[in-house]
Amino acid sequence: MSAGMAAEAMEDSDAVVALDEIIVTARRQSENLQSVPVSVTALSGETLFAERIDDLGDLQSHVPNLSLHVGDAANAVIYIRGVGQIDSISFTDPGVGVYVDDVYMGRAQGSFLDVVDPERIEVLRGPQGTLYGRNTIGGAVKFVSARPAQEREGYLEAGYGNYDAIQAKAMLSGPLVEDRLAARAAVAYSVRDGYANNLFDGEDDYDKDTFAWRGSLLFTPDDNLSFYLVADGSRNSPDHSRTPHRETPIFSVPSGGFLAPGDDPFTVNVNFNNLEELETFGVALTAEYNWADFTLKSITAYREMDYRTEIDLDGTPDSSFGIYDFEDQDQLSQEIQFIYSGERVTLVSGLYYFRENDATFAGAVAPDFFVFLPDIGVFPFPVINASLRDQTNTSKAIYSQVKYDVASRVSITLGARYTKEKKEVDTAGEEFFGTGITTPQEMEEAFGTGVGFGRTGFVAEDEWDSFSPKIGLDYRITEEIMIYASASRGFKSGGFNGRLTNRAQAFDPETLWSYEAGVKSTLFDNRVRLNMAAFYNDYENFQLSRFSADEQGNFLPVFDNAGQATIYGAEMELTALIAENFTADVNMAWLGGGYDELLGDFDVDVSDDRSLVNAPEFSFRAGLAYDIDLGDNGGRLALAGAVSYRSKTFLTVSSSEVLAQDGYALLDASVRYHSPDENWTLILAGHNLTDQRYREHGFDLSASPGVQLGYYGAPRTYSLTLRYKF
Repeated sequence: MSAGMAAEAMEDSDAVVALDEIIVTARRQSENLQSVPVSVTALSGETLFAERIDDLGDLQSHVPNLSLHVGDAANAVIYIRGVGQIDSISFTDPGVGVYVDDVYMGRAQGSFLDVVDPERIEVLRGPQGTLYGRNTIGGAVKFVSARPAQEREGYLEAGYGNYDAIQAKAMLSGPLVEDRLAARAAVAYSVRDGYANNLFDGEDDYDKDTFAWRGSLLFTPDDNLSFYLVADGSRNSPDHSRTPHRETPIFSVPSGGFLAPGDDPFTVNVNFNNLEELETFGVALTAEYNWADFTLKSITAYREMDYRTEIDLDGTPDSSFGIYDFEDQDQLSQEIQFIYSGERVTLVSGLYYFRENDATFAGAVAPDFFVFLPDIGVFPFPVINASLRDQTNTSKAIYSQVKYDVASRVSITLGARYTKEKKEVDTAGEEFFGTGITTPQEMEEAFGTGVGFGRTGFVAEDEWDSFSPKIGLDYRITEEIMIYASASRGFKSGGFNGRLTNRAQAFDPETLWSYEAGVKSTLFDNRVRLNMAAFYNDYENFQLSRFSADEQGNFLPVFDNAGQATIYGAEMELTALIAENFTADVNMAWLGGGYDELLGDFDVDVSDDRSLVNAPEFSFRAGLAYDIDLGDNGGRLALAGAVSYRSKTFLTVSSSEVLAQDGYALLDASVRYHSPDENWTLILAGHNLTDQRYREHGFDLSASPGVQLGYYGAPRTYSLTLRYKF
């Protein structure tokens, strides 16, 4: 549901009812959504609250051709129009950029945001290679936090749901110095029991325990100058990491036979899932100076992330394949923007600098690991190992985009960005089986002291540069209808396979040319908003992560440039005021195409046997909202319901039919009561009301150690939430 879907009455009882205007910053300046020749969906803070969108994953059905869910390691897995990155490890970059107040988040971990005090969220579809640049080859997700208000305001919110879910939020904002200095502070706490039961210890699995906060100051010494300082942090420390459900049998060394999978995806039986900790912190200062038609803006930001997890990837109470990942990351970015808004010319230019340091300590605890050998069969091959990877990423860019009104109804857009990126990596690995060391924490202490053996490692670096142009043309047929067409290029830098420690396996950058045509229209006296787009993507050198086995049957992680793909499709978003109190909201998407070339093991082209990852051919969402006026002293009742559908989706690069998710539909509904003064709101909401079981992520380890695992979306949930505004 797009932001601003609520109607407002104009003037008197005979007034015309119209949709609210939606303001976005998709082109780095405030504009009406309907005047921006870009495919973008925007959801306001009010809409996010009403729809009970509590984290980024809840956005998926609200945006055409968006796949967004949490991955195996608390990472945000985001695909837009079939373009993204499924891997969570730090040596690879996301294919869709996540931005918090215009600050790019370098890692997939920490990017699966809880929604805390937002002004709005924007999702930009297609490469944003000119204005955003770094790793936005598929698109961008922009979280815009609410700024301090010049009048005192706030809210208190509390909710309870099934699985003993408890949620509490609070916000307070107002002036510290009238018309000069304002502040805003928000906190959010969310805890619940797990959706799954672990037979191994009888405890919950996939539980939640999150605390997040944000504070900001807005200083305006005069009408032309402002300083906006915002800091945020979060802590996620559930009792257990999220465990996938084992979908296939796996051999068990301790029992000497195969263990069959269970039928219930929310019942697991594992022994290596007792650690999951994620902490983030960020601070950003935006300084802005305006004079006449010019704006000079500086965005200086620092972020850090600390992540520790243990994940059971054999799906058994054995110790066949447990992996761990301890990651410390920090980043510094600086952006300088120059904006000019004239009568016929609009210009956005800038300089960008980004530097990221990441230290990842990771490996396997698998004393019951095994391999399959010819003529021998199952052969025990115990593994307890560790690797330490220090990586520094540097990105520098200069960009400019100009829009020129050729005529009163015709505009042309020209943009370009030159990017130079460098990656430096220092990697080392050690084996610890037989040394008496059995835990990741013990390996962390002993690493590099001589206790381990089989030392491997490499030092490598590489640089890449890219020129990312854009050209666009838009024509306003009437004041209410605009058509546009554009061609743009996206770029994502290369790197080195971080799962290998014995050699520097490099992979090249990937590029994408996107061609798009669309129409934006506001019809029937601003009662209907209809936006449509069609696109064609030429995708080259895409980076794919997969798991294989070497000639000895050992587990072999592969990350390389696998070939090229052609992706095309169409999208539609419709919001309609059927009556003053009755709103319909619909989005639909079609996605076609596939791999033109896909190189698998031994460089064999397997493109005919593979399908794009996280790219359902059809998806849609249809929602209805009906408001009931209860009279002057009775308040207002709002009824809402929506059904969303996604066709068959392949979740792995292998296109495993075992892990593929067949088409499914989800049903959501809510009842909201608003007090007469609109200060009190009570929401009874339910998601996945039919209790659909559906996979949203998968691991195909059939090559080694011979198992496939699926991560499932949330079962039926319901909650009661009360908010008081003041």
